[in-house]
Order: sequence, then structure tokens, then C-alpha cells
Amino acid sequence: MLPKEYSTISNLSGPLMVVEKINGVRYDELAEIRLSNGERRRGRVLEITEDRALVQVYEGSTGIDADTTKVRFLGDVLMLPVAKSMLGRIFNGRGAPIDGGADIIPETFLDVNGNPMNPYSRDYPSEFIQTGISTIDGMNPLVRGQKLPIFSGSGMPHNRMAAQIARQSTVISGHAAFAVVFAAMGITFEEASFFMEDFRKTGALERTVMFVNLADDPAIERIATPRLALTCAEYLAFEHDMHVLVILTDLTNYCEALREISAARKEVPGRRGYPGYLYTDLATMYERAGRLRGKDGSITQFPILTMPEDDKTHPIPDLTGYITEGQIILGRSLHRKGIYPPVDVMPSLSRLKDKGIGKGKTREDHADLMNQLFAAYSQGKEAKELAVILGDGALSDEDKAFAKFADMFEDTYVRQGEYENRTVEETLQLGWELLTIVPVKELKRIRDAYIEKYLQPMLAERAEKSEQSKVPAVTAEA
Repeated sequence: MLPKEYSTISNLSGPLMVVEKINGVRYDELAEIRLSNGERRRGRVLEITEDRALVQVYEGSTGIDADTTKVRFLGDVLMLPVAKSMLGRIFNGRGAPIDGGADIIPETFLDVNGNPMNPYSRDYPSEFIQTGISTIDGMNPLVRGQKLPIFSGSGMPHNRMAAQIARQSTVISGHAAFAVVFAAMGITFEEASFFMEDFRKTGALERTVMFVNLADDPAIERIATPRLALTCAEYLAFEHDMHVLVILTDLTNYCEALREISAARKEVPGRRGYPGYLYTDLATMYERAGRLRGKDGSITQFPILTMPEDDKTHPIPDLTGYITEGQIILGRSLHRKGIYPPVDVMPSLSRLKDKGIGKGKTREDHADLMNQLFAAYSQGKEAKELAVILGDGALSDEDKAFAKFADMFEDTYVRQGEYENRTVEETLQLGWELLTIVPVKELKRIRDAYIEKYLQPMLAERAEKSEQSKVPAVTAEA
């Protein structure tokens, strides 16, 4: 028996419609809207008041005639058909394939809102994920099950960085079942083409599921896109025991869509016009990352958001920082210098970095080396600022060494090729090589045993080469 049809639409506003005289309709229930010309659209119940339902139309309300359009409530919430064959495929923001391939033969259907993780069942993140980018792996390591956002700005290369992370990320423990779920929201056709071609060309698409929502797609679809991606990730992680890295870009476009829908509903606005429940809404997505006891799989999140006017106090980055475990911040000054990726390591932070590094995970010296690089870079930047005010003549020999270190750190450690995939060993080795610029007596954050094991051989080799260069070449006549 088909559900009852209603022809009692009383109001239309943007993507929203009000249906009167309903009975037995539930919150979040799907609706089918049938226009007089036979066209069918999908909708979702946002609010119920007595015998009235507020329905959000996915394709928008343009062309809908309230007198001739009929609405049928389907008695179910939005479900995503999932299967392992989704790997290597590209979908739109509604979950329909857009790569020219056949439809997915679903193994099951899952509610896109997910099921909340029982806090007692959560396992603590503790396994290092190698991204191949030194400023992340060496200075702010990503741990399996963590949520670590990237805070960027307009015109910054966050999309290129997102593609690089998707290509290169791996769990170095050797677990083969690693997948990437990539969700792009509100991007241009050019940006979408870049991601699709890059993943195809590099072979990363084979282990990736892509969900693409374009800028001209409906706002309601933009709100559903990250939830579709996270539902797919939960299926791969907890049904097929895969380590899944979820990359969400750009969360700012998602929040703008949320604000647009909130304004259409005539809700009381909060900070900067965003709805008061923005924190709760973001938390329902971010908290879907993690590990579960008794399960080999995990979900790690890398949300990317652009800060309007590079303002870290803007509601989107501000609330994100409260929910997630740190942030990677892209610096405008580094970008102006032509440094890629322009990661500003000083304000960046990974709160779980100590849980994923050390002996048996990366290397025994990782924590000490990371702390010393932070300290040396900070001291070098202070020395450079002092030189601007007082001149180079006011700097001591140690200050000059730290200033040189800061320049070399940015030019060799931070700067990296877009397709340069550094192992964590190469990143650590590069860090030790940079510390040869600084006097050994100034290395106060590294244990003597590590200096003896890793730094002294470099210094000895450098001294030997220096001595050899001083010996005059033996001529043929001699």
C-alpha cells in the first residue's frame, strides 16, 4: 500500500515548503515531491508542529506550484547504499555515481546520520599515520583515530595539500587495509576536475571513495555530503576492518549552507548569523572519528576549512578547535615566500602527537627532536626580529646560528615538493641535519644519548670532509 499523498502545501520559501494537515509523519523522514509535469524531487522533514511539517527540498523549490504539487512521506530516513565496491568510485552529494560506472550493488543500507559511539567502547588513538609531509609527520604527527583539521585562508593551496595527503597517507605498521574517503563541498567544477584527474593519474583513486558537491548544487545537498562520506567510512572501517582517512573540504562551505537553511527557516541567528546549534552540528560529524574496542578498523578525520579574512576567532575555526584534537595552520607569510606547503608550525598543534611517536611507532628520538626543532625555530625567529630592530651587529654568534637555522628550516624542512613523499625516517634525518647548524651546547631539549647516536656522526663526517678539502691536490708532476 502506497503512503498517502498530500496536496496541502501552504508556503514555499527557498528550499523549504510547509505541508499542512499531516498525520503520522516523523522528524527526519524522507518525502517525495511530485510536480504537475511528472517531475519527482526528494525532501526531508526538518520540523513538525502539530499537524504541520516543514520539508526541505533537495533540488530546491523552483518551479513548484503549491496548488498542483503533491507530497508523499516515505516513512524512512535518508539511507546510503554501501558496498566495498565503492572504492575507486566517484559519487555526487546525493550518493549517486557520477564517474560513468554502473550503480553500486548494495550489501546493505545505512542511516547517513550514523550511530553514536559508546564512549566506553572507544579505544584511545595510538598509531602513527604517515602523510609524507614533514611539517605534519615530524612536528605535529597524525594518529589513527584522531581528528586534526587544517585551518587555511582564501587563495592558499589547501586543495593541493588535501590531494597530496590523500595520495600519500599510510599506516607504517604495515596494515594493508587502508582507504581514503574524500568529500568535497561547494567546490568549483575546475577544483573537482583537479581532484578527480589527480587521483586517477597517481593511482590513488583505487583506494579512495570520492563524494563531490559542486558550488551550483543545492545547499541541502551540501549538508548531506559529509554525512554520506562518514557513513561510507564507518562501513569500511567497522564492517571491513579498514583504516579509513576521511578528508572533508571545505567545511566553511558546509557551514555557509547551514546558515542559509537556518535563515530560510527564520531561526534566531547566533554569532555572525550562524545558527546557535553550529557547535552541536559540527560535533555530530567530528565525533564520528575514532577507534572501537574489539575492531581493527578506525576512522581518522582531516577536515579542511578556510578562515574568512584569516580570522582564527571566526565561529567556524573557533568551534572546530574546541571539538578536534589540535589544528594545522597554513601561514600567509610562508605562502607569500613561495613555500609549499605553507604550514606555520608554531601555532599548529596536534594534541595526540605524543601518543603516536617513539620507539616501536616512529623512532626513539622523535619526541626530543621535535621539541628541539620547535625551540630552535622559535629562537631563530626571535633573533631575526631582533636583527630587524637593532641590526645584525647586535646579534651574538649563537643568535646568528639560530637565525640561519630558521631560514634553513623554512627552506628545506617546511618547503617540500607537491609530489615529494618523505618517509618519517627521512623527515627525522633532515631534522638532525638542520641541528648541525646550531652549537651542540644549545641543544638543551635532547638527551645526550641521542646527540651521541644521531648528531655526532654527522658532525664527525662534516669535519672529515672539511679536513679533506683543505689538503692540496697532488699534481701529476709531484
